[in-house]
Formats: sequence, structure tokens, C-alpha cells
Amino acid sequence: MTSETLNTEPKSGLSAPSLSGKTFEVSRAASFEAAHHLAPKDPNHPYGKLHGHSFQVEIGVSGVVQAGEDWVADFAKLGDVLKGVTDVLDHAYLNEIEGLELPTLERICVWIADRVAVDLPRLTRVTVSRPSLSESCTLRLGPTS
Repeated sequence: MTSETLNTEPKSGLSAPSLSGKTFEVSRAASFEAAHHLAPKDPNHPYGKLHGHSFQVEIGVSGVVQAGEDWVADFAKLGDVLKGVTDVLDHAYLNEIEGLELPTLERICVWIADRVAVDLPRLTRVTVSRPSLSESCTLRLGPTS
């Protein structure tokens, strides 16, 4: 596509689209590598053995763009907040982290939400996935404005 075919300027007489009254969800993702084991009821279950995964976490923040603002949330802030939790989880043995003694995807979602919600009051979603296994878990939090 050339600059001749892509015109990003509003057509004559049109202004930038209004964000007023519209609700958006923006998200930021990061990844981490970690080891864990689970304690299933069956002692021969394979999850009981120490193993590791490549995890991806995505947080979503929702709301209406506030008057005088141009976005729901600053992506740089989302990234900084997310890095704060992934730095703790990256290359860790999850079972040794307080609150993750039984690190299921559900518990990892809640653990992350508890830590990022303080800085992101509009947090509405935390998804943790293991892409190589096509597995994911999403914690949905109450809507905020």
C-alpha cells in the first residue's frame, strides 16, 4: 500500500471521531516461563510431577474515555504494572510463591488480579494461557466506568 492509496486525513468537513460515551477495553500482554507441579487426587496423575510451561498473561482494562482524555488507559502504565508481576513469576517455581502453592491457571489469574488491581482500578479481565497446549483461563471482573 502506498501513501497515495492510504489517506488518513479526515475528509473535508469531517472531524476526528468522537470517543464520548463509548466503552472500550484495551489490553496488554506479556509472557513468562515457570515451573510448577499440581497435587491431584490421583498420585499417579502426570501433573503431580515437576514440569514447566511458557505462559502468557493478558490484562484488560475497560471504561468510557473520560472528558479531556484520549484513551481508557495508558499502554505504558499497563506494561509497567504487568511487568511488576511477570518479573516475580518469570523463571520461578510457582509452588514456592505465597498464594500459588497450588498454581492452577485459575489461581494464577486471581493472584495476578489481586496484585494489578491496586494500580488498575478499571481492570476487568485477566487471562493466563499456555499457548503450546492451547489452554487458557480468563477471570472476568466487574465492569467499571
